[in-house]
Amino acid sequence: MRTFTTVALGLIGAAVASASDVSSLTKDTFTDFVTENDLVLAEFFAPWCGHCKALAPEYEEAATTLKEKNIKLAKVDCTEEADLCKSYGVEGYPTLKVFRGPENISPYTGARKAPAIVSYMTKQSLPAVSTLTKDTLEDFKSADKVVLVAYFAADDKASNASFTTVAEKLRDNYLFGAVTDADLAKAEGVSFPSVILYKSFDEGKSVFSDSMDAEAVEKFATTASIPLVGEVGPETYAGYMATGIPLAYIFADTEEERTKLAEALKPVAEKHRSAISFATIDAKAFGAHAGNLNLKVDQWPAFAIQDTVNNKKFPYDQESEITADLIGKFVQDFVDGKVEPSIKSEPIPETQEGPVQIVVAKNYNDIVLDDAKDVLIEFYAPWCGHCKALAPKYDILAGLYTEQGHADKVTIAKVDATANDVPDEIEGFPTIKLYKAGDKSNPVTYSGSRSIEDLIKFIKENGKHEVSVTYEEETAEAEKPAEPTAKETEDSTETATEEVKETATEAAEAEKTADAHDEL
Repeated sequence: MRTFTTVALGLIGAAVASASDVSSLTKDTFTDFVTENDLVLAEFFAPWCGHCKALAPEYEEAATTLKEKNIKLAKVDCTEEADLCKSYGVEGYPTLKVFRGPENISPYTGARKAPAIVSYMTKQSLPAVSTLTKDTLEDFKSADKVVLVAYFAADDKASNASFTTVAEKLRDNYLFGAVTDADLAKAEGVSFPSVILYKSFDEGKSVFSDSMDAEAVEKFATTASIPLVGEVGPETYAGYMATGIPLAYIFADTEEERTKLAEALKPVAEKHRSAISFATIDAKAFGAHAGNLNLKVDQWPAFAIQDTVNNKKFPYDQESEITADLIGKFVQDFVDGKVEPSIKSEPIPETQEGPVQIVVAKNYNDIVLDDAKDVLIEFYAPWCGHCKALAPKYDILAGLYTEQGHADKVTIAKVDATANDVPDEIEGFPTIKLYKAGDKSNPVTYSGSRSIEDLIKFIKENGKHEVSVTYEEETAEAEKPAEPTAKETEDSTETATEEVKETATEAAEAEKTADAHDEL
């Protein structure tokens, strides 16, 4: 552990200078830039990309703030530097990656807002655990919205190891520090070993004094860091999903009503703390997300619970009043297992036409969880350009296993994740997973190139049956997809929870829903 140097995250500064603090890189300058700078955040973008345009002022603002910390922000125009972008596996825009030299690369997983970028990259610049002293503790405690500090004896190697393990895993989300001064621990009201989570909301801090087991400390961190009744938004959504506990949404279209409902439901949230997270959500900005929870998207206020692990939805009757008593009973019934999930599903196909098996919510378990087969499934959206580009190749892939006599061991399937509730939390389209025969609880997510050869290799290496098929590129031209439009290719991280209908008006509403949820 290294000694902590005071971090001032603070508020983002005022005006951005006219000269850009974001470095524009090319294939000739990129490698030297990431080699010469210890820590770089690089954005791979396209000028026509709407999400890139929205990110630009936030990215510029963050670059100006991080400049004083010697953390560099850079960007690469992929329409000009296609080969460079391809070499880093860029398939959608914007793609952001963190570089610690040309070989040490990790994806940026924070929100696309200036304060979030500053907070995320500041955490990246620090050691996983900062050693704190009497002189640095106070500044560290308020350096971010959530800060975890462990108090243990200098020779307590077990506590040190457990806390460091958690810090390495969660360093993108929180700041971690350690104190070995018994007097400082006593002044904070704890004894060795303990962990205090300092937060800028609710009661200000939470204390963990149980066994310093890594799993227990991690659970404490992810649950105690969530406000009693918080707010779902672009910077908090991922945190709620990461807790692994159900999330109760309180939809309202005015700040006044959200505040009123939050106060009214605080006793319910307190009763079920650590079992269910409660959060308000701005129905004006993110009302389309209600459709993802099987609620009507134009009737407020509204309430729903989402099982974030199994992606099951439990909408509260929108014709009923939202009061502490009624919601308290609904939540208690949910906890007791008395509320049935709402399941959105297309009809089960009368016949399976073509080599790709069509999955809907009602036949998901029968096809995907067939324990005798390795099942590769694509979660797609009808409006997704990347999905359209993959479709002809995916049909050829499925045909290979059928034609070469392996249909009894391997199933190639797809599901429209906008029209069917699936037990997976899908963060982008297309998402491809392999459910191995005999081990359906541990699906493997595919992250390689979307070529037929690579998908065949993935199935062979990760499937129980290790089936391999022969593919000859005789049909390369036939399988070549039409070029997707700029709108369709705009962002490979469009979110997989919206209902898309057939008419032009409904399709436009579906795109609106996609954008709203993508902001979360």
